Amino acid sequence: MKMIYSEILKKGENFLKKNKIKNPHLDTELILSKVINKKREEILLNTNNNLKKKDLIKFKKYLSRRYEKEPMAYILGYKYFWKHKFLINKSVLIPRPDTEKVVEETLKNLPIEKSKKILEIGTGSGCIIVSVLKERPKCKATAIDISKNAINIAKTNAKLHQLENKINFINIDIDKFKSYNYDLIISNPPYINSIELKRLDDDIKFHEPTLALSGGLDGFKYLKKIIVKSNKLLKINGKLILEIGHRQKNQCSKILNENGYYINQISKDLSGKDRCVVSTKL
Repeated sequence: MKMIYSEILKKGENFLKKNKIKNPHLDTELILSKVINKKREEILLNTNNNLKKKDLIKFKKYLSRRYEKEPMAYILGYKYFWKHKFLINKSVLIPRPDTEKVVEETLKNLPIEKSKKILEIGTGSGCIIVSVLKERPKCKATAIDISKNAINIAKTNAKLHQLENKINFINIDIDKFKSYNYDLIISNPPYINSIELKRLDDDIKFHEPTLALSGGLDGFKYLKKIIVKSNKLLKINGKLILEIGHRQKNQCSKILNENGYYINQISKDLSGKDRCVVSTKL
């Protein structure tokens, strides 16, 4: 049985609507675009083209994954972040627009002509550190993650953006890390507390790695650990830039002050929520 693009798109959209998927029309187009390896624009200009049988089978498989609330970024295998495309899979968090704030603040604190030594704690897909180094070619970085699979993806992304010689990726827990004298440390640690974790959308709760989301009972398990440890790893006057949960500003400031940091700035994300703390080790 042959089916043309327009019929498939309509069927796909209706199927996703049954499970209240947010953007059924767009998601169906993106899935078809992945299956036949053509841009969406091309599909929309050729809606009377037939889909091959083997492609129809693939299309249905991807569509079912979306129906089960699997995020589109995992189905497509990539996500755009800052100014670039990053490969991802289920071993890493999907890069979020809010996290671009961390890149923005980091770049403000790295003069373009200076060569600085940077550490990223919990690199995930590598999207933050790769985005920063693309714009600060004189800097060198070390990026660590407790997940071996995450490190592999981050390495792939560094290679994709010709930065494999600029970033040293290490599969290690921050507790065991012993390298000092960094000018700047960045981290987007797991900071969601156990109550909020249960309330997350199914897309996130059942598909993204819990290890990269859960900040323990109060959400501060890793934030606190990173703040304390970074004090040993940073040079005097070195910067620590953290992504935080939008209700964590006060507690986070308190922990930073108790551990010998001066708070330079707390910036808001796109929806006006506190999201990024820039501090200096005194």
